[in-house]
Amino acid sequence: MIGIVLLSCLAVVLAGAALPVGAPGGFAFGSGIAGLNALASMGLLAWSRNRSPVAFMRALLGGMVGRLAVMLAAVVVGILALDLPRLPLVIGLLGHFVLFLVLELGIVHRTWKPAGAR
Repeated sequence: MIGIVLLSCLAVVLAGAALPVGAPGGFAFGSGIAGLNALASMGLLAWSRNRSPVAFMRALLGGMVGRLAVMLAAVVVGILALDLPRLPLVIGLLGHFVLFLVLELGIVHRTWKPAGAR
């Protein structure tokens, strides 16, 4: 996940001459938020792996609410406090978020089994 974020940010920085001022920074900020969100998600998944289905669902749903709140706060900070351009920030955030969500769902589907099924 970190490699994907770094490679895409490198591509945007290399294309920076053709982009508006601040666009690479906004993209990198949004991509970083999505990457940290994915790492937190995988951490919660690993934590809940050998626990009951109830603990898994609590980690899944509670973690989702908490991670979305942190992402929203980070976007607000990026736009209002850091004055980053909105469109590159949102493109970086949503593009990576969707990619990581697909990867996460694939991992969960292939590897997760209820604690009682082992």
